[in-house]
Amino acid sequence: MEIILRQAVENLGHPGDVVTTTNGYARNYLLPRGFAYEATPGNKKRIAAEKSRLEAAENERRDSASGLAKRLEEVQLTFSARVGEEGKLFGSVTSQDIAEQLHAQGFNIEKRLIDLHEPIKALGVYRVPIKLHADVKPEIRVWVIKQ
Repeated sequence: MEIILRQAVENLGHPGDVVTTTNGYARNYLLPRGFAYEATPGNKKRIAAEKSRLEAAENERRDSASGLAKRLEEVQLTFSARVGEEGKLFGSVTSQDIAEQLHAQGFNIEKRLIDLHEPIKALGVYRVPIKLHADVKPEIRVWVIKQ
């Protein structure tokens, strides 16, 4: 199915791009969430007129995300946890825990933006990426220490 992207979608394209995806991905994910339009002749004309406005809005979002990224790069979070033998934690450090500590430091980051593939279950220093924008992904340092 041919669609026109309204905003940047990772591994797909940028606003205003006309891309071809599978029917299910377009119908069930992109169109209902407002990430794309169907690529009809009328929509192609409309998106051509809106392209400069979309690019300006996208540049503004990217600039604000990169400003926040510079502040986030300096952040270091420390979690103290109970540890068993061999340095394994009794619990784990999840993206929810990281989001709560970021919120306590004044950053309003949702847990779904924190790109932690699986919870942290051992002591150490970890670099956790945060998806602020398709092009901007700063990493914060997370220290997990013994309680």
